[in-house]
Amino acid sequence: MRIAVLSRNRTLYSTRRLVQSARSRGHHVRVIDTLAVAVEVGLTQPGKAGPRLITSGPLGLTRTGNIPEVDAIVPRIGASVTFYGLAVVRQFEALGVLTTAGASAIDCSRDKLHSIQRMSHAGLPIPRTAVIARPQALFSAIHAVGGVPVVIKLIRGTQGRGVVLAKNLATATAVLEKVHKARRQALVQEYLAESHGRDTRIIVVGDRCIAAMERIAVDGDFRANLHRGGSAVSVTPDAATSTLAVAAARAHGLAVAGVDLIQSHRGPLLLEVNSSPGLEGIEGVTGVDIATEIVVFLERLAPNQRP
Repeated sequence: MRIAVLSRNRTLYSTRRLVQSARSRGHHVRVIDTLAVAVEVGLTQPGKAGPRLITSGPLGLTRTGNIPEVDAIVPRIGASVTFYGLAVVRQFEALGVLTTAGASAIDCSRDKLHSIQRMSHAGLPIPRTAVIARPQALFSAIHAVGGVPVVIKLIRGTQGRGVVLAKNLATATAVLEKVHKARRQALVQEYLAESHGRDTRIIVVGDRCIAAMERIAVDGDFRANLHRGGSAVSVTPDAATSTLAVAAARAHGLAVAGVDLIQSHRGPLLLEVNSSPGLEGIEGVTGVDIATEIVVFLERLAPNQRP
């Protein structure tokens, strides 16, 4: 199979692991810089419209035309290039290339409001959440989620950035005013003190949970992200939690996802779904070869393309 990993940096751990795993199973693999792809739309021949791709080759631009040079892609679209990355993934999809994450699925997961609406509409358990457009509606929003303290999240943010714990109304007001001035939008969520700064990251591939770790925040922080100095231990989620994680990935249309959950007195609640979960932390903690699981999943999607 001809596989492309869409990544801005071929030296990143996740990118290198995917390339190594695919090559070890006999596939032809290339890393494509997402921003090096020029998307051509419109008429390709008189009277015929069709999508085309132009990528940077060793001698400049290489036109791939309507016959794609790859059979499948693994998008690793960074948050900073989401808009253009979605256009590139969309173009590969139009060419009939298999993907572990479609453009609409990536877009949904990057928009916390859209994501949580999608999970809510699917009947999945989430923290009590309110959305406001102006700071003047803050009091009503806080009341709706059970009062202070509350967690305020930017609708678009990654790795714990743009997430604030407001312990009182004054802090919440100041945070929302800054968000409003920056022309950004935020969610107001209930704070679940019983989680004690812990959450669970589960990697879903296809219809299976293949690895899970519990993340623990550093003292003084409520965010358990490893990028913020948190630690982690390998865990085995129970059947109900595994089913919930798979359902969350499916609700977004993602074949590969990192699903974050938090424990509450009401049971596990879904926090976020990540379309490009990092592999380094969870492979190191669990010892699970997640990269190979992803490649094997692609093989199952296209059995006639196996090496």
